Amino acid sequence: MRKLIAATVLALTSACHFAPPHLQPSLPTPPVYLSASDSDATVGTRAADITWREFFRDPRLQALITTAMRSNRDLVIAVEQIEVARGQYRIQSADRFPAPVATAGASRSGAGDAATGIAGAGTITTDRLSVGVGIPSFELDFWGRVRDLSEAARARYLATVQAQRAFRLSLIQDVATTYLQWLEAQQQIQLAEQTVQSRREGVRIAQVRLKSGLTSALDFHQAESLLTQAEAALAGLRLQSAQLDNLLFVLVGGPLPAPLPAPLPLNEQLSPLTLAAGLPSELLLSRPDVIGAEERLRAAEANVGAARAAFFPTISLTGALGFASDALSNLVGRDGLNWNYGASAAAPIFNRGRLHGNVDVARAQDRIAIADYERTIQGAFQEVSNALAGRRFLAEQVAAEERGTQAQRQIAALAHTRYLEGVVSYIEVLDAERSLFAAEQQLLQLRRVESSNLVALYIALGGGARETR
Repeated sequence: MRKLIAATVLALTSACHFAPPHLQPSLPTPPVYLSASDSDATVGTRAADITWREFFRDPRLQALITTAMRSNRDLVIAVEQIEVARGQYRIQSADRFPAPVATAGASRSGAGDAATGIAGAGTITTDRLSVGVGIPSFELDFWGRVRDLSEAARARYLATVQAQRAFRLSLIQDVATTYLQWLEAQQQIQLAEQTVQSRREGVRIAQVRLKSGLTSALDFHQAESLLTQAEAALAGLRLQSAQLDNLLFVLVGGPLPAPLPAPLPLNEQLSPLTLAAGLPSELLLSRPDVIGAEERLRAAEANVGAARAAFFPTISLTGALGFASDALSNLVGRDGLNWNYGASAAAPIFNRGRLHGNVDVARAQDRIAIADYERTIQGAFQEVSNALAGRRFLAEQVAAEERGTQAQRQIAALAHTRYLEGVVSYIEVLDAERSLFAAEQQLLQLRRVESSNLVALYIALGGGARETR
């Protein structure tokens, strides 16, 4: 038995390894982000060091994300997939070590005169009892096949963990983006209701002026047209709000928690924290999708090693140690001791075509994993670059729209005053009111887009990567 153990240890410590060494491919992106300024890379805090609770200021949005982290069905599935991958890794890893089994048995047999050859002996009954420990079969991993299969299972498990983290970040982004759309819809509805109320008053004034002979029926009907446009826009916004409520219901995983805190307005949604973009190479350590793609690459490399090792003989050991006796009283003892061990080898002969095919498949999957890894990095690079460009230019666009909306308010007020004074026709009031309503709607939309873009930048940079929960 000592020789068996020594041989096993020697085999495990001197096993060959046919898997290609893991080397990170060169970064398939420029060394800096295309849309980054000199200060974007260094000024501010790394997104990975900021938890989502610190990043999102709105208490209502925090409550929604917390509920989604607990109840979203897709996230539940992603978590359970981790358990599946962990179990598969444990199963595969167990093949690297002997698996002793305890055995126990009892039997009774009988033989008559013809079987024993003793005339008149009658039936002779024999009892047999046994206990022991045995190793049914243990493969000596000379060529590293079992180790590579275990490494592949481990890498797939780690990739599943990263996939869950990536989905978690994606869920946070989806909840935040949908919530910002919902918040914009509420403020758009409020704006539309104020506009409808104002235009109803305009219709009333136009009707009074028509009855007094101060204006024509054309002005009255134009005022009515302006009112119906605002009413139609209000109905459309209410429909959009209802649809966003339904989407939040699905993302959160059930009815919205109540009571919810009051929301912050759109112009207060931007986080006061400045996000430092860093360098593209830092995405390799902060983006869970990139880390997961690298783990899938490791799994593919290990599968190549296992496919190569399959060309060599499989050497297995068996062994058993125990006691056997015909009576329970003297079952354990030197007289009843029995043992055995043996070795077997199996080498492929006529299935080398299948084995070559397995190697070809494993190598192709390895090349696919490399391309997937590089594509994931490029996608992450694009997301960060787009969000950095949005952070710069959307801020300029919002500032310009704010100035334009303020000017449009003054134009609408002057047009209304000049119409009441009889200086201009109602068509100028109509145009000014339409332009003002459109400008106010556009300003709300741009504020929402700016906030959503900052959320996208936070997620693209691996926001909260160091957060434990």
